[in-house]
Amino acid sequence: MAAVRRRHDDDEATAATRRRAPDSWRLLVPLAALLAGVLFATSAETSAGTDLRAGRRIDLTQLIAEQERDVAVQDERLRRLQADVMDLEERVGAGDAEVAAAQAAADALGPDVGLTAVHGPGLTVSLDDAPTSVDGTLPVGASANDVVVHQSDVQAVVNALWAGGAEAMTLMGDRIIATSAVRCVGNTLLLHGRTYSPPFQVTAIGDPERMQDALDSSRYVELFRAAVEAFGLGYEVGDLDDVAVPAYDGPLGVALAVEAD
Repeated sequence: MAAVRRRHDDDEATAATRRRAPDSWRLLVPLAALLAGVLFATSAETSAGTDLRAGRRIDLTQLIAEQERDVAVQDERLRRLQADVMDLEERVGAGDAEVAAAQAAADALGPDVGLTAVHGPGLTVSLDDAPTSVDGTLPVGASANDVVVHQSDVQAVVNALWAGGAEAMTLMGDRIIATSAVRCVGNTLLLHGRTYSPPFQVTAIGDPERMQDALDSSRYVELFRAAVEAFGLGYEVGDLDDVAVPAYDGPLGVALAVEAD
């Protein structure tokens, strides 16, 4: 009899639970809908009609253009400050023999470190991407990397000219000194904060024959010339009877120096 009552009680409890379940769901469903509506409204207000998932996309071309504008502003400021410094040096040096002697010694080093304009005979080297076909197809067996001038190609020419005794050099008309760094982003060249597109022109003052021999004997320049033959890139070398190279007018500080092993 007791067992029968327990089963009866269990059946009543189960039935009560089943009756409460629909009541609970009737309360939870509207609450969930209300919360979802609040979230949607908050998201719409925050995004203001934009894609929240897109994030901040930085276009490399736009970034380079912004940096170029910053460099132009800083170059102008640098020129003004350099003019002020020179004016102060002249005023101080005029009344101090020791300062005047130090300034004269610094001026004597100018030609060796690229701070004075020079001219003389030399060579000019031009490197260019392969011409683009009308339909955009690449030469047989070539990839996209094979038909553009790379940073290593420009560096190979610059290093060969220095090895050939170049006394002064420009890249795209910009004076190169010991602290200059040649960098490329895609087929765009970065030098002293400015960007250049191909063809890339390197001009050097020195013995033309000696520098030509250095170009011909450079293994890395030879690799580029092989790509010229295979894929149609541009490579031209010309003699110059007299070429003017401007003075370097950029910053002279060294940001990082690494000791070689």
